[in-house]
Amino acid sequence: MLFETADEFVNAPGRAVTVFGMAGVGKTRLSALLRKSSWFHYSVDYRIGTRHMGEYIVDNFKAEAMKVPFLADLLRSDSIYISSNITFANLDPLSTYLGTPGDPKRGGLPFGEYQRRQEQHRVAEVSALRDIPHFIERAETLYGYTDFIADTGGSLIEVVDPTDAEDPVVKTLTGHTALLYIRGTERDADELIRRYRQNPKPMYYTPSFLIEKWAEYKALHNIANDEDVDPAGFGAWGFEALLHDRLPRYQALADNFGYTVDASDLALVRDGDEFLDLMAGAIARRSAARM
Repeated sequence: MLFETADEFVNAPGRAVTVFGMAGVGKTRLSALLRKSSWFHYSVDYRIGTRHMGEYIVDNFKAEAMKVPFLADLLRSDSIYISSNITFANLDPLSTYLGTPGDPKRGGLPFGEYQRRQEQHRVAEVSALRDIPHFIERAETLYGYTDFIADTGGSLIEVVDPTDAEDPVVKTLTGHTALLYIRGTERDADELIRRYRQNPKPMYYTPSFLIEKWAEYKALHNIANDEDVDPAGFGAWGFEALLHDRLPRYQALADNFGYTVDASDLALVRDGDEFLDLMAGAIARRSAARM
């Protein structure tokens, strides 16, 4: 959804925007802020962790509880109930389920099991993104919201072809929303890597990239067996490699089908009106560049 002029977007009776970019650049902060300005906030990661992967997550909790005889007896008799308390701001249940491959004694998953869960996430993410048109309609008909923001995970770029207008997910997003890339700097990337080491977030790798980086990490550390890999070490190293691999593809998606704003400019936005001004500037810049 591209606009001829900024006014066409600003004065529209209803606006829908999909924000994307690397984790931690301000997508969820912006969405929470706009929610206070009467925008409907759709979190893709929340949708993944509830509707599309909720059963996997809860079953994993139950499998761990079944290892404790006291809890196992209570579960078998339906005396206790286990659920996931995932929220927009707390994705730990999803992160815990996806896990990290490596030494099981250090909390790692067998590499094959990690690959299986990655594929579950890919399917779930595509489904959650293609749910967006339904939620745009639902937000208006059920709650009366005419403005809508879709807050995507950093792995959006892994499930689309940023050059193909006919890609099913790209076609869904561009047909119903304006795509807005929140562009970070190298300094932002360094801070995100530091934060990831302290609080890992859900990660999705394409199958070929995962296999390549898994082999590369083992070679760098002279590790022969999968179960000898330090999960935390690979997690942080893989996150950094993935982050830098995604940056040019984020930009390609924005250049082909959307708009770009810098994370530093977004950080100055305080309300819905200021976001409209920021969006208007991005639209004006793209329109001027096309002349």
